[in-house]
Amino acid sequence: MPKLPDPTRRSLMQALAVFGTLGLLPGCSNRVKPTTAPLPTPAPIQPLSITPLIRVVAPSGLLPQSIRAEYGVQRLSQAGYRLDNIACLSRRFQRFAGTDAERLADFNGISNVAPPKIVLSARGGYGAMRLLPYIDWKRLCPLFREAGTLVMGYSDFTAIQLALLAQGGIPSFAGPMLYSDFGAPVPSIDTMNAFVRASTQKPLSIRVSNYPAHSLKAEGLFWGGNLSVLSHLVGTPYFPVIEGGILFLEDVGEQPYRIERMLQQLNLAGVLKRQRAIVLGDFSLENIKDHYDPGYTLETVADHVRKVTGVPVFTGFPFGHIRNKATFPLGAMATLATDSWGYSVTFPDYPISSASGLDFAALTSVL
Repeated sequence: MPKLPDPTRRSLMQALAVFGTLGLLPGCSNRVKPTTAPLPTPAPIQPLSITPLIRVVAPSGLLPQSIRAEYGVQRLSQAGYRLDNIACLSRRFQRFAGTDAERLADFNGISNVAPPKIVLSARGGYGAMRLLPYIDWKRLCPLFREAGTLVMGYSDFTAIQLALLAQGGIPSFAGPMLYSDFGAPVPSIDTMNAFVRASTQKPLSIRVSNYPAHSLKAEGLFWGGNLSVLSHLVGTPYFPVIEGGILFLEDVGEQPYRIERMLQQLNLAGVLKRQRAIVLGDFSLENIKDHYDPGYTLETVADHVRKVTGVPVFTGFPFGHIRNKATFPLGAMATLATDSWGYSVTFPDYPISSASGLDFAALTSVL
């Protein structure tokens, strides 16, 4: 099995060595002689600062640049997070980040004794769908709910997020991934700030300065993710049935007509008409034009979906395969409201992580 270059392996092992020292206390071997003199009042014991444990998972594509995996580990470690399962970052099998059995163990190997506070996807690609029938959802869903675990990622990781919602009603986060975002040569300050804000504080409100085609105030479960992955899960046990929700969608590398075709599939399956609103994020269409009609754009598609479904469609939500992205919960209640300048999506309640003892400035460091 190919391995990371030696410098990367040394850095990862050094990170593991640091994590391994947490919780170790020096032993005492000297006996104390009996005395009748009053003992001094002991100083109060200071509790150890236990920072959130991140379980790194790599259920999809391999990580082609080992240096980015190293950057991601270093930044999160320097910020104060304790990382678990980082060996998954160096795995290789065909186009995947390890064999199906190895990638499955990323999830089924999570301990009941000390569940992670954050489950962080390494990157997207393809492969998560292959694992869905074999993940122990009956154990993991109650475990994540009890521990308040934040499950975070996007792209192909949408398959895991939708399955959590369908199998156990477990919310997750659309947010940065270890390789793709934390491991960027120069990380986005906006993305890192959004991650810190959404993962440690609530409520959360995201405003979009995009003139709305509808006047609306709607409340519902905000759910969704990558359009390609979501549309391919329709009709399976891993696709949640959401009534009166707000469906969020994003994608990359798809022409407008392909986007419409997938939306038509969701419409014909009855998914779109059950929603109170549809929110479209970024589809990275800057350099993609329709071969027959360059004027056939995402807005054209959105307008057609509005007409055939009667459901309000909003565009411009700041998330997708882009450098500067929001972080927000999926599978949590939200309110979408419009006014003269655009629209906002507000999330009143969702799981968050402790910020105690963390140095978030390290997340934007240039290594």
